Amino acid sequence: MKITIPKGTKDILPGEINKYKYIENIYSTLLENFGFEQIRFPVFEHTELFQRGVGDTTDIVKKEMYTFKDKAGRSLTLRPEGTASVVRSYIENGMSSNPQPIKLYYDITAYRYENVQKGRYREFNQLGAEILGSDSPNADVEIMYMLNSFFSKLGINGLQLNINSIGCKNCRIKYNQMLLDYFSDKLDSICDDCKEGIKRTQCA
Repeated sequence: MKITIPKGTKDILPGEINKYKYIENIYSTLLENFGFEQIRFPVFEHTELFQRGVGDTTDIVKKEMYTFKDKAGRSLTLRPEGTASVVRSYIENGMSSNPQPIKLYYDITAYRYENVQKGRYREFNQLGAEILGSDSPNADVEIMYMLNSFFSKLGINGLQLNINSIGCKNCRIKYNQMLLDYFSDKLDSICDDCKEGIKRTQCA
């Protein structure tokens, strides 16, 4: 029986490696010029980290995570993204005692059981940056400015930034109720995933 590569993964052959290195080098140089430091963290973490950090009602946690039990019966998960691990490391390693804010970046492979499409894989590369220990909106502005600079250095121009908001605590309650009212007589015509989303909104 011929053994082939698992669905949703790909080999990066010698002819492609230089493209990856080019992007990675631009990214790391830019981030370090912005004062970020690189962090590395495990490929797998305790499942609870992603349930709490990503949200146990999200599609990532409910449908897309690669979760398994080790020989001691502990539930572990291949990382589906980087933010939760960065926050865990920040807390666990006492970085809050260091001068703030802490600016970290990472270059990882991540894993999600997704429907495979062109350019969409179950093992994929993720570049990320986090600013921790700051409640200033300037931190968000810095991340967005840095990202725009990254795209510019790659020669990707003409981009448009759209900023969204989930609203404050009070207006979210009103908005959720408006959604529930709108869909109350349309439940028979929507998919099961949408019905589940409405159910979660009712419980929120």
